[in-house]
Amino acid sequence: MRSFLVPSILLATGLAFASPGLAQPAAPSAPAPAAAAAPAAPAAPAAKVADPTLDAAGKPLHQAVPGVGEPVDKAFYLQQQVTPTGQEAHWFHNTILLPLITIISIFVLLLLVWVIVRYRRAANPTPSRTSHNTAIEIIWTLAPVLILVAIAIPSIKLLAAQFKPAPKGAVTLKAIGNQWFWSYEYPDNGGIQLTANMLKEEGQVGQGQRYRTDADGPRLLATDQRVVLPVGVPIRLVTTATDVIHSWAMPAFWIKLDAIPGRLNETSFIIQKEGVYFGQCSELCGARHAYMPIAVEAVSPAKFAQWVASKGGTMPGATAEPASTTAMGNDATDATANGAMEAAPTVDATATPAPSNKPATANPAGAGNTGN
Repeated sequence: MRSFLVPSILLATGLAFASPGLAQPAAPSAPAPAAAAAPAAPAAPAAKVADPTLDAAGKPLHQAVPGVGEPVDKAFYLQQQVTPTGQEAHWFHNTILLPLITIISIFVLLLLVWVIVRYRRAANPTPSRTSHNTAIEIIWTLAPVLILVAIAIPSIKLLAAQFKPAPKGAVTLKAIGNQWFWSYEYPDNGGIQLTANMLKEEGQVGQGQRYRTDADGPRLLATDQRVVLPVGVPIRLVTTATDVIHSWAMPAFWIKLDAIPGRLNETSFIIQKEGVYFGQCSELCGARHAYMPIAVEAVSPAKFAQWVASKGGTMPGATAEPASTTAMGNDATDATANGAMEAAPTVDATATPAPSNKPATANPAGAGNTGN
């Protein structure tokens, strides 16, 4: 009996120790940790707005029209005007000044001829000793006064129109004269900056560099960067210079405004017709004064807004887009740059400049020599 109990006790003891492990249900597995949230995909960069004034090759889409906005061979008249002030000045010149000058010139010529014939020695051997004629003296004093008064009324009106301040909402263009090129800023459109140099002829540039074509404009007037402005919108022109006195002159706009270092001059105008217009610096500013032209392309307001966006700028009141490092005008990859020419930085016109006669850019062929 004892021999039977001992194995039974040992067996029960073993089962007692082993049963908890056998009978205990498996602990529920911990829930799998939630999958880590996938990192958000970077937002796709905004598509670069195409420049509406250039084709895929960087050439101007709007070609210059011969005889419009540029000098005409053998012409002796004023250019066709495309601003209200210019049209008023054109009317004043053609309707009042030119006929008046012609009448006075013919009258004086006939008077001289009559005096020569009538009072020559053969016809008048005994000269008159008359020294005064009251009626004639009143006429030759009063007539010029009346003529000047008649001229002064439209002349003063025209003068006031040329210096009328730009209204609110005008597009501001700041033109900065440099030896010897123009740089531009659009302070109301995100600070767009441009540098415009004269385009050289095909035989004067290296292989692969841009040269002037008939689409760009006339020789010595075409630039690698055109100033783009909207039509039908008031333009505020502000001029200054970094070195010597220059002058921003655009005959088709009736604009000639000096650019003086350390000073800001201002005028306003409205372009009424789309097109390409050319001008030059009209103040003697150094050896290459004749080689710093001005080219303005007037476009519709919608196209101007697209052009501003293509340059990384914004229209007043619009939400600013992320700044672009290559959308501020003459960058290294700009297709409109004249070859490998470096963009000249805009200099603060209020700082005292360091005078220099060195070439401002690599565009001109040399001091006083365009290679033409």
